[in-house]
Amino acid sequence: MNRAIVILGATLAVAACVADRPRSDPGQAVFDSLCAACHGSGGQGDGRVATDLPVPPADLTALAAANGGTFPREAVMAQVYGKLGRYHDSIMPEYGPLFDGATVTVASADGRQVERPRALVELVDYVETLQQ
Repeated sequence: MNRAIVILGATLAVAACVADRPRSDPGQAVFDSLCAACHGSGGQGDGRVATDLPVPPADLTALAAANGGTFPREAVMAQVYGKLGRYHDSIMPEYGPLFDGATVTVASADGRQVERPRALVELVDYVETLQQ
């Protein structure tokens, strides 16, 4: 058998195996590192430190249901990113500085195209997949 054909066949077999593997979700990785301790791995507010907090963490799986069936994308981004001085209003940390870096253009609720940190958008995309 021609060696080139054998190499091509082996390359295609490896590529097929790689294509079948589940791809890691960068938003889930951010969620696991920043959110799961309080909100739980499934986002239901049952993280390992949830009972130690003075205010129970939100059930992130119910955000769309609580908003008339529409996922409140911009409100979630704002809550996660934070605003200066919010520590006086909420126990939720301000993660904004952790999202410095690459940005992407997304449509805002009013249709404008705005730049947002890529990691923040990926995180919010992942939280949207948790909706029940």
